[in-house]
Amino acid sequence: MDHPLIPLAERIRPKSFDNFIGQKHLIGENGPIKKAVRNGAIPSMILWGPPGVGKTTLAEIIANELDRPFYSLSAISSGVKDIRKIIENVKNQGIFGKGNALLFIDEIHRFSKSQQDALLSAVEKGLITLIGATTENPSFEVIPALRSRAQVFVLKNHNQNDLLKFLECAINDQYIQKINPTLKETEALIRISGGDARKLLNAFELVVQNLDPDQKEIDNELVQNSIQQNLAQYDKKGEIHYDIISAFIKSIRGSDPNAAVYWLARMVEGNEDPKFIARRMIIAASEDIGMANPTALIMANNCFEAIDKIGWPEGRIVLSQCAIYLAMSPKSNSSYLAINKAQSLARELGDLSVPLHLRNSPTALMKELNYGENYQYSHDHKNELHQQEFMPEEIKGNTIYIAKNNKKEKEYRLMVEKIWKGKYT
Repeated sequence: MDHPLIPLAERIRPKSFDNFIGQKHLIGENGPIKKAVRNGAIPSMILWGPPGVGKTTLAEIIANELDRPFYSLSAISSGVKDIRKIIENVKNQGIFGKGNALLFIDEIHRFSKSQQDALLSAVEKGLITLIGATTENPSFEVIPALRSRAQVFVLKNHNQNDLLKFLECAINDQYIQKINPTLKETEALIRISGGDARKLLNAFELVVQNLDPDQKEIDNELVQNSIQQNLAQYDKKGEIHYDIISAFIKSIRGSDPNAAVYWLARMVEGNEDPKFIARRMIIAASEDIGMANPTALIMANNCFEAIDKIGWPEGRIVLSQCAIYLAMSPKSNSSYLAINKAQSLARELGDLSVPLHLRNSPTALMKELNYGENYQYSHDHKNELHQQEFMPEEIKGNTIYIAKNNKKEKEYRLMVEKIWKGKYT
């Protein structure tokens, strides 16, 4: 029986696919993970998604369903020695073992190259099926040799229906029922969660624990007041981590260098991974500054490379310089809006044909079919570019990149008008 001191999120953690909430694209009847488990042979995998979406739970359910030896490590507190010890245990299980072991590594993006290399041989030989969990893009932080031997599955933030199901489970917890609260309103809890089930359940449990003896009804105002009054307790496991990086990026976007450096300092003092901070600044350099100051992307990328070379504590100075530079840069989200619009067109209109004059023509047959015919080599027709069409017929003249009113992009707008003679307005 679960002990009341065990956190609510742990007490109601599902033990089977039947009770798992969300991620139907992976564990529904036709989901790839559900199929693999049903067939009794799962690949090594990387579970990539934000906090609180079920990565650890999913790994434990897979182990239960397959009845395999299950080992779990945290990349924050484990090293090569721990990995080798598990591999030796698996090797020594002998003929009476239950097959190859499942090794779950939480926050695998924090493993160094040498730590990941220590896993590689065991994964290649089939001694271990690796299940790695990460909040970071595996393309950046998992070595190619290991990544190529693992299937990457993307987990999504929980939607409102998922979160309401978690609250239903929470209300039915035996220890919560002893208090017997009533959920009158749920909007504040769902908003605070940000799609993170653990964050939702921690908030709910905190509210319940702080109810007055004669108080049973939980509404939005009560939730908000309870969380604000008990923020330190609520954040005991670092749930505010993503709130701070959000405040940092929004301060840069809002051109406030003072706030940006303050939130940076909060992350430095909290021992945040410096690469995580630098990577977010690279994204901001394109998403929020973009064409208004293209040098910002170079600056942010150099910051990331410098952090990789020098580490702490000097790396904080590099991060500070970059954060101030990005905050003081002119802002434009035109690149972000342009790719969003282009992707929307691609999804809505499907695979539009490439105009014949733009097609490659490496074979005689393709030339006979007029591939590449009438293409005008741009360097020979600089003053007549407007006479040639580069878009599919169905969307020609469609303006996707819209320059903003900053100094740099005003120059780009004039260039477009000069080259394309009013075609893109």
